[in-house]
Amino acid sequence: MSSSMARRLFHLVEPVAVVTYMADEPTEAVMALGAGNVWDAYFAGRAAPLGRDIPPEVVHALFYNFADGEVARHLPRVWDRVDPDAANAARQRGSVAALRRVLGDLAESPDVARAGDLVIKAGTSAPTEGRALYAAVRTLPVPTEPLARLWHGANLLREHRGDGHVAALVTVGIGGTEAHVLHALSEGMPADQFGRVCHLPRAQLAGVVDAMRTRGLIGADGWLTAAGRQTKERVETLTDELAAPAYDILEPDELHQLIEDLEPLAAVLVAAGASRRGRRAP
Repeated sequence: MSSSMARRLFHLVEPVAVVTYMADEPTEAVMALGAGNVWDAYFAGRAAPLGRDIPPEVVHALFYNFADGEVARHLPRVWDRVDPDAANAARQRGSVAALRRVLGDLAESPDVARAGDLVIKAGTSAPTEGRALYAAVRTLPVPTEPLARLWHGANLLREHRGDGHVAALVTVGIGGTEAHVLHALSEGMPADQFGRVCHLPRAQLAGVVDAMRTRGLIGADGWLTAAGRQTKERVETLTDELAAPAYDILEPDELHQLIEDLEPLAAVLVAAGASRRGRRAP
């Protein structure tokens, strides 16, 4: 599969998967188990497939883009109140509820069942080598209900791509906080206004920006240079290339069918702001 096709599929799969982070239902479902706050619920939900005993330093390495110490504020403390298996189930249950709310009648359409089967086929067949978080999610049971299968398959493909994205960032030499700065500036947003890093101490964020300026990625005006934009595109292109093998198991007609079935679903989700109701993306 070409990298351009992988990027097209990303834009269709991502709206299904990201409902987990953008809608209230998944967070509320995990918080109902005893998670103390939104970020407790985030780490309990996303790290649960890795198990209770994994050290926060390992989760920090796998998630990649959190500032030092952020993971350790939540893990392993959250496991005193939330069981990982229960978190996995609640996260899925809340995500499916959010999809059902946003998609309305489409949630029961044949498109959902067909797309669910195909994303499960792709998501459970991709290579796991070098993709620890994706491999952990692969150990979870595959649901049978169509909308749950759609979400689970999309989540598998998102984590597979995410592991590849981390590999691309490492290859290009972009650190975790730098990745947020690079993304924010590429979207025309000053780094200190971007939700994932705006909470950092001003001096800490300024140090990251200054280091990127020294490397020629950011100009004196505070925006990306040509080299910075090229670096961003290199990361995204390499991410697409690394994501593409997940879909190699699909026959051409299956790939065409998947795109045809996902397009109306993604359109509704994107129009709804990826199910946004006051939540923030990871």
